[in-house]
Amino acid sequence: MTSDTRSQPANLLRFNGQDYLVDVGDGAAGQSGAAGVQTKALDAIFISHLHFDHTAGLAGILGLRFQTNGTDPLTIYGPPETRQLVDGLLASMEPGATANYGVAGAAPVDHRAGIRVVELRDGDSVEVDGMTVTVRENSHYSFPAGSELAERFQSLSYRFDLPGRSIVYTGDTGPSAAVEELATGADLLVVEMMDIPLTIERLLAANPGMPEPVSRAMQSHLSEHHLSATQVGEMASRADVRSVVVTHFSGWEKSEQGHMQYLQDIALAYDGPFVIADDMDAF
Repeated sequence: MTSDTRSQPANLLRFNGQDYLVDVGDGAAGQSGAAGVQTKALDAIFISHLHFDHTAGLAGILGLRFQTNGTDPLTIYGPPETRQLVDGLLASMEPGATANYGVAGAAPVDHRAGIRVVELRDGDSVEVDGMTVTVRENSHYSFPAGSELAERFQSLSYRFDLPGRSIVYTGDTGPSAAVEELATGADLLVVEMMDIPLTIERLLAANPGMPEPVSRAMQSHLSEHHLSATQVGEMASRADVRSVVVTHFSGWEKSEQGHMQYLQDIALAYDGPFVIADDMDAF
């Protein structure tokens, strides 16, 4: 669902003069501008999984990069099938890129130039501009092991090991021993959190007449593939992380009565510092 208080997931990681987006939800281009980063200046993008709320802003990033004559290389890291996603978006840009500024006789410009895709799988590790990036498959998908869909799709959590600091980004996940292992001892855990009963209630209210099979699948996904406040605290405690930032939050906001319960639930399981972040917060 759209929100009047929160944008879709897009996190800016700044390191050693470089700017990286971690997930690229709808509105990422505008929010990047608000953070002082032009789309053509982005050095890389990391995508956790291919759900639309984590990828919908990529079209805007690529389009504005072309329109502002971005020529520096841009690497897009993501799970299997990321290349198909990017190829499709670049194909959709063909009419606008061909017309370009509408000037007769202008030299054609290749809107695909400089864009590179690197697909990652569970356990992979890559060196990017002086930081080590490691990924683990989390539990946001639960396709049967060995099935075609399990082979084609993975939802990834990322660990960024920088000189002097380690940051783990869960993306969307349910409880996951693999994510806890990835996050062990990290300085910062950036984690999603959902008030699952409230979110189900709101989705059903916003979609009257939803077919029963669709409703059951949606409720199963939200219940099993996301983290509650208690589960956030338990994950952070078992991983022994030094601090926690909750993003991609769905629930009662800070001005609403139910919000305090989330803080209490996290604190019961985790005794370190944590915060439920607002858009544009920096850590």
